Amino acid sequence: MTELNEYKGVMIYGEHAHGKIEPVTFELIAKGRQLAKTLGVETIAVVIGNNIDEMANELIYRGADRVIKASFDKLDHFISTSYSNIMAGIIEKYKPEIILAGSTTTGRALFPRVAVKVRTGLTADCTELEIDEKDRKLLQTRPAAGGTIMATIVCPNTRPQMATVRHKVFKEAERDENRKGTIEIFEVNSGMIDAVTVFKQFVKDETQTINLTEADIIVSGGRGLKCPEHFKLIEELANVMGGAVGASRPVIDEGWLPYSHQVGQTGKTVSAKIYVAIGISGAIQHLAGMKSSDTIIAINKDPNAPIFQVADYCIVGDLFQIVPMLTKKLKKI
Repeated sequence: MTELNEYKGVMIYGEHAHGKIEPVTFELIAKGRQLAKTLGVETIAVVIGNNIDEMANELIYRGADRVIKASFDKLDHFISTSYSNIMAGIIEKYKPEIILAGSTTTGRALFPRVAVKVRTGLTADCTELEIDEKDRKLLQTRPAAGGTIMATIVCPNTRPQMATVRHKVFKEAERDENRKGTIEIFEVNSGMIDAVTVFKQFVKDETQTINLTEADIIVSGGRGLKCPEHFKLIEELANVMGGAVGASRPVIDEGWLPYSHQVGQTGKTVSAKIYVAIGISGAIQHLAGMKSSDTIIAINKDPNAPIFQVADYCIVGDLFQIVPMLTKKLKKI
């Protein structure tokens, strides 16, 4: 049995899509470097796929001291079973003390499988990470009990300590092409590849023209819109502002919009420059996903709506009168 003190290093999973590293990876490298400095270890990034040389270099530029590259010609597309086999092999060989990944669709599909394979714990949807310097434990903080409390979780008896982290809770690592690091090859063999599961196609959500988590401007609607047909008001305002369309959970549960539009604890965590909440009361689960936005504008007829507690600009009134007026004014600018 491997002793806990044999595990060293903070490892970041380099998530990528369509040939590019996902921004959440750069956020985790920045945070990973802080944790690694506290522990006195190196920051290691992992990238798995095919034709990934440029991605490996990009991870160095963003701050990784070392990159583990696992390349194979049958890894053009993400398949969780194949990737989990490879990731488990990398963990067995390199024995990282901590592993961080994005709390994304990919991260949520991959790392529970990895945790089972290597027999360790996994904390999902973390919003803060710190080191307990007394015993090198990773303090993993995440919302719990419906977002009403923040729980700090530790993994005292097994390694690695693994966490998936929400997008936009940490700042991205700065890019520096002069930064140096080493790239190592992890040999992937055919036995690691799932021969049963086959990638068929990627189906894009045509209702979301702007990636919600990357949007600088988001206009979100809630149950106050009364019916799905009224969401045209949200779409028109978002279009005029050059923003993305978001929604609260009740709207998604009612089937008015696809899940990709949901902002909140069980949806997307966003940190927009401008967030406009229309007809959203402001349940704590929704606030958890958007309150870090720079400027929050709320429109609601209830002056006591919780959303006004976090809003920078509060408009009390009938959204069916205010939103068309606002859209008309902005069209003239």
